[in-house]
Amino acid sequence: QVQLVESGGGFVQAGESLRLSCAASGRSVSSYNMAWFRQAPGKEREFIAAITWSEGTATYADSVKGRFTISRENAKNTVHLEMNSLKPEDTAVYYCARDRLEFRVAGEPKYDYWGQGTQVTVSS
Repeated sequence: QVQLVESGGGFVQAGESLRLSCAASGRSVSSYNMAWFRQAPGKEREFIAAITWSEGTATYADSVKGRFTISRENAKNTVHLEMNSLKPEDTAVYYCARDRLEFRVAGEPKYDYWGQGTQVTVSS
């Protein structure tokens, strides 16, 4: 069984920070590409950040680049998303996702495992 459980969401004011965590069961996150997405009411799901299994290379959406940081904590089989300088437009449900293919060396990731999401609300 593969399970992803997000935590760390909450209510903050603009300019503050939050740290989201994604605890994974099953196979280690160290061998899979991992990612964070978010979805706000009335909008489609948006890619936020990803980290590769091979070198830990991070990729970010332009909307969060320079403010958010994705990382892995392999000893705890957990992926984190540090969110700094939060803005009201960051308000959304944030989801953790895992690539379907272990040790991927080619092709685009296909995220088939998702967490239940954690709500982040940023007030001005």
